[in-house]
Amino acid sequence: MRLSDNFGRKINYLRLSVTDRCNMRCVYCMPADGIEKLGHAEILSYEEFLLIAKAAVSLGIEKIRVTGGEPLVRTGIVPFLEQLATISGLEQLVLTTNGVLLAEMAQELKDAGVKRLNISLDSLQPAMFNRLTRRDLLSQVLDGIAAAENVGLPYKVNMVVMRGRNDNEILDFAKLTQQHDCTVRFIEYMPVQKDQGWRSLVVPSHEILQRLNDYYTLHPVDRGALAGPAEEFAIAGAQGRIGVIAPLSGHFCQDCNRIRITSSGGVRTCLFSDHEFDLKPLLVPGNIDHVATELQRLVSDKPACHTLSSHAAYSPFSMAQVGG
Repeated sequence: MRLSDNFGRKINYLRLSVTDRCNMRCVYCMPADGIEKLGHAEILSYEEFLLIAKAAVSLGIEKIRVTGGEPLVRTGIVPFLEQLATISGLEQLVLTTNGVLLAEMAQELKDAGVKRLNISLDSLQPAMFNRLTRRDLLSQVLDGIAAAENVGLPYKVNMVVMRGRNDNEILDFAKLTQQHDCTVRFIEYMPVQKDQGWRSLVVPSHEILQRLNDYYTLHPVDRGALAGPAEEFAIAGAQGRIGVIAPLSGHFCQDCNRIRITSSGGVRTCLFSDHEFDLKPLLVPGNIDHVATELQRLVSDKPACHTLSSHAAYSPFSMAQVGG
């Protein structure tokens, strides 16, 4: 069985947000004082997440990304990942992290069956890192990246580019791919909190690429079958790759292949949609078929495109609440 929507898009990628907790306070994700945290009883148990994952894989989901919040702050995350990795039919188990706890957990994650990491890192400069994350943790993140390399765990670095803040570091991040066998992905700023004047922060993908092309010779590279929405390139002679993700200036909705499960069991078929279905009442042992049926129904209603470039309304939210 293959999961597809009414627009013929094959849905083979599931994002599971296992917690709304985070040990950073990134400016584009949440207010300085954080968000109102869900109560323990509101967060899905690992058993409930496993039920969803098994139902999704039975429908043809081939890739699961575990995210948060910061997934590594949740107690018991490694045994949960081990269980996910054993689901028959799952091709890729990957994880998104801010890297703070990675130095002590990299080997465990690899042993658990995680195939690749996405590491959020928006500045290599301590002062700017502190400003953007509101935490003095850059050295811990860099140690985590080094640990991932040491244990042979492949990783991508995700940089949200913000004009007047960290856009002067684009070339510094690109240089990482010359020194390390990794992918650096430049992501256009997205107005999840709908801050006033947010458009002034957006550096469109064509400008990012122009800055890179002014300094480097870039060669387009092919992406894998389960790749995300990034255009990918390689600097001549570099070990790694460069990716550019353009949710605003370069709609990739026509190729969207994902659905999201929030930490409380909400299903979002589009990040920028207020429509969220509560799956939690269906999550009882042995109810895989019923959950699968509901996922099929929800995917069939997946919207054709997000509304970021229009004046359509959506409620501001924190990425930690819906899965970063």
